[in-house]
Amino acid sequence: MEIPSGSTRAVTGRVDVHPRGFGFLTVNLPDSAEVLSAFIPPPELNVLFAGDVVSATATAGADGRWTASGLSLVERTRTDVYGEVVLRKGAAYLRIDREVANSDWLLETDGAEVQSGDAVVARIADGKVTLRYKVAPGEDRSLERVIVRHGLRRDFSPEVEEEAQRAHTQPHALGPRRDLRAIPTVTVDAPSTRDIDDAISVLPAGPDGALRLLVSIADVSEYVTEGSALDTEARARATSVYLAGRVLPMLPETLSAHWLSLVPHEERRCLTVELRIDPDGRVTAADVYESLIRSWARLNYDEVAAFLDSGEVSEPMAPVRDVMPWFRLAAARLAVARAARGGMELAREEARFTFDVATGAVSGLKSEPPTSAHAMIERFMVAANEAIAVWLMTRGSPTVYRVHEQPDPQRVSDLNAFALHSGFAAGFGAELTPLALAAFDRQIAGSQAEAALRSVLRRSLGYSYYTVKPGRHFGLAAPLYLHFTSPIRRYADLAVHRTLKRYLRGQRDFVHEDPALEQLAQHINQRARAAARAETDRHHALEARWMASRLGQQFPARVVRVKPFGMVVQLDGMLVEGMVPADGLPQGPYRPDAREISLVGKSRTFTVGMPVKVKVVSTDEPLGRVELALAE
Repeated sequence: MEIPSGSTRAVTGRVDVHPRGFGFLTVNLPDSAEVLSAFIPPPELNVLFAGDVVSATATAGADGRWTASGLSLVERTRTDVYGEVVLRKGAAYLRIDREVANSDWLLETDGAEVQSGDAVVARIADGKVTLRYKVAPGEDRSLERVIVRHGLRRDFSPEVEEEAQRAHTQPHALGPRRDLRAIPTVTVDAPSTRDIDDAISVLPAGPDGALRLLVSIADVSEYVTEGSALDTEARARATSVYLAGRVLPMLPETLSAHWLSLVPHEERRCLTVELRIDPDGRVTAADVYESLIRSWARLNYDEVAAFLDSGEVSEPMAPVRDVMPWFRLAAARLAVARAARGGMELAREEARFTFDVATGAVSGLKSEPPTSAHAMIERFMVAANEAIAVWLMTRGSPTVYRVHEQPDPQRVSDLNAFALHSGFAAGFGAELTPLALAAFDRQIAGSQAEAALRSVLRRSLGYSYYTVKPGRHFGLAAPLYLHFTSPIRRYADLAVHRTLKRYLRGQRDFVHEDPALEQLAQHINQRARAAARAETDRHHALEARWMASRLGQQFPARVVRVKPFGMVVQLDGMLVEGMVPADGLPQGPYRPDAREISLVGKSRTFTVGMPVKVKVVSTDEPLGRVELALAE
């Protein structure tokens, strides 16, 4: 609907701050899926922080864009800010992270001595910014900045640590659980993984050809009591956060990496889902029960891939070598069934930084493509998550589902255009189906630009979310889906475990689409988004640090996003992203089209998916920016 210029409306929304000094007010309109975004001029933003909830008047401009004015603080969600000290006429000011505030604030030091350039974390209270602590010399400032920017929780309180230690007094005893210790069981993770929460077993096929896959998951709920200090902290965090060079776990390390982790040769209480997989790859039955397991071997992805690809048996694999072919068969069967229904693979190429052990400095950046072992474990975990979702649904038990909606026709049109400009024919038609998506996924697999194309594809498909309302997961072509397999790292999985155990122990007084569970789901969504943004910001900051020594170098790249002020490109083979400002492009000026698919100039257009050659112009680590220019 066209909005007349000068129209106004009273709104309440959340503030976002742009490093250039202005901001935007994001408003979720009542009784509508529409989101209103209103520009906030710098003067209106001076006394606010990113995340503030404010009331305002939004005014429509002649171009249809909204501007916010008369902002009034409703709620301040942020308690801490990161910044660097600036001295002016003997007074200390804090130059706050420009992703959080657009102005410097007077810093209340309570008598503590600060020097110009000190990095500090300060508390916001009663309209004042008061020093909490100084970042120690030698600490990674960009890491501290990201942690505070996104409101992440770093340390555990003494009370929480004490509860975690007391959990060790509760043994991993068998009791009424099913004893799986005699069944060959393995874990498969990266060598650096410490919080091991899933293990797999397989029982060979019988006369009917069906085999049984057992996915056993650490029984965290047995040791983290609902409503305890430990549980309250885990719920507040909602997820472990994996920042390059630092992990902020959801649970204290004494539990996540030790007492609950499925380390080899130690007995561990688990929840197990046992899947019967017929010769056609169909899961024809699922049984869920409490169990006691013992991992026979800790395997890593590389050695499992070596077995799957060439039959190599590593030394740690020797105790379970007889069951490895059955794992391969189970994975192959599930892959056939997944291919028949469509969807896309979850495993993707990732860029990982390496660090000097002595200094902590970034020493390298390497791309890690997924292996056949990653694909196998992904298929097992997806099958387990789907089976649990169906198991709970058929029993009428409310739980936290993971939903991914089908993209709307406009997004499908954008995907068609993106594919064509990338050199691929998608031919999706008006409605994207899981099988059409799978066909496109298979097209781009192995192509030179696969990483960039997958980046755009995932963004175009939209994001999945948690909700108590059951729905399909379009990207996986799953009628129902949830998260069950990582309760050490995700609170959503822990909530599912509690639901399962209540049912297994006889509870039947369910509340249909429980409002309390939906409230929990919304909280987890919010914290998961903050964690994802923090992980991205940390990666971008390290990209800027890494590329600072490559000024002037040229790289082949591909356009992955279009913004009003330029285009974002991803360097081939490095997965590094950088910005090419629109005002630096030849034959300008350039403006984005209505869908921000193309950057359009007088005689030239740059479109998402296009290959370009760029050179590194500058970097800004605090903002995680790599600025590029066309190399022409």
